[in-house]
Amino acid sequence: MLLKDFFPKLNKKYHELSFKGIAFNSKEVKEGYIFFAFKGNNTDGNLFIKDAIRNGSKIIISDKFKTNKWKNNILLLNNDNPRNLLAKFSSKIFNKKPNNLIGVTGTNGKSSIANFYFQILTYNRIKAASIGTLGVNGLKVNKKFPNTTFDTIQINNILKRLKEKKIENVILEASSHGLNQNRLDGLEFDIGIFTNLTRDHLDYHKTFKNYFNSKLILFKKLLKKKSYAIYDNDLKISSDLSKISKLNKIKKLTLGNTKSSFTILDHQFLKDEQKITFRYDKMQYCFSTKLIGRVQIKNLLMAIMAAMKSKIPLEKILKVTRNIKPVNGRLEKIGNLYNNGIVILDYAHTPDALTTCIKNIKEQFKLRKINLVFGCGGERDKPKRKIMGAIANKYCNKVYLTDDNPRREDPKKIRRDIKSNIEKNKVLEIPSRESAIKSAIMDIKSSEVVIIAGKGHEVYQEYVSKKFFSDKKCIEKFIRIKNKSL
Repeated sequence: MLLKDFFPKLNKKYHELSFKGIAFNSKEVKEGYIFFAFKGNNTDGNLFIKDAIRNGSKIIISDKFKTNKWKNNILLLNNDNPRNLLAKFSSKIFNKKPNNLIGVTGTNGKSSIANFYFQILTYNRIKAASIGTLGVNGLKVNKKFPNTTFDTIQINNILKRLKEKKIENVILEASSHGLNQNRLDGLEFDIGIFTNLTRDHLDYHKTFKNYFNSKLILFKKLLKKKSYAIYDNDLKISSDLSKISKLNKIKKLTLGNTKSSFTILDHQFLKDEQKITFRYDKMQYCFSTKLIGRVQIKNLLMAIMAAMKSKIPLEKILKVTRNIKPVNGRLEKIGNLYNNGIVILDYAHTPDALTTCIKNIKEQFKLRKINLVFGCGGERDKPKRKIMGAIANKYCNKVYLTDDNPRREDPKKIRRDIKSNIEKNKVLEIPSRESAIKSAIMDIKSSEVVIIAGKGHEVYQEYVSKKFFSDKKCIEKFIRIKNKSL
């Protein structure tokens, strides 16, 4: 590959230079690779330039170089935004892309929408894939990914592999970090979905405005002209999305009030199901689902909208809604207790997500008391701890306060911050997550619901070092033990 075909405005004297690959991690550099050096969340790639050179890199790109120059037979190239350039290199190297690329952003609901879309297409025997927090659906990938939005080389490589397998419909979770760090630059999306916007990741973005602007990158820069923006018209930010859509010649498909494309006319809870009647294009439609929580109806409808714009007739989509399963660790009912108590696992780890989770369950299971097992992560958004403690105190009958992901922070201090806003007679402080889940399930009565919140699908806890722990496996274990005692 010739450097001149990738690097903009490259001096003619470098035009015949070639390279064999790209990397931003010095450990992944091989002979003939270009090394992109930039500052990350935890360290600065510029500190590892010598390591990259030892591993075989002959070209280094960084925003720290004042000019382009040779130094000891190594070409040092300046670029103001090496993250963006890396993304464009990646997109061009892995140039095969699926025909229909969907990006979903927002604070909560991304994984659910992505997974529901994948299920709808799969039930309709159409090849599809989803990429995000839960990994890759639709492609066998052995490697574990630590981020909701993978790094730009991984993303483009996966999209190329999906294209080669003739998978043309791909939905991808676009996190605020991923968008802000240019990981999706170079991609062109056919549909953009905005779920909602509430407090999250302020430890990284510093202000709510910065957080929101990071989300908007999907709509301002990455959607094609004549693509579709899907969002909730009842959100305060809907006017911003409407303006961006008009400016960028993007079509709108909205959910919410009477002026929206989709308007819910009736919503009923019937035993273990929810029944929805909605209007679209002056016609009325109905569907039923076994998903728990009103919030999942909005997520499902957004997935339905995306599936429609993936050329599946609405009637065919609605036929499979009863088969849609909850996403791993998202408002997921686990097992069956012989005394008819209910245990629900949810990923809620922000104030809004926890409020939404509890209120949705209260609404659906009106006569039942709500008990909660939860904690907060360390080294992240510390002010939310007292807020989440107040939420637990307001809506729950009993709170089993435990550890989440303390990381390198003192777990006792985290719990102290949370319980400062919980009444003493309501809270049981149990540091061990396994012991807290055990106590909540062994105590459960037929009139109660236990929510295990905060970690959802995760199979580890982060203390100073990670340790294996799965909420779901733990819940299943103690449901079996509880049932034996009944």
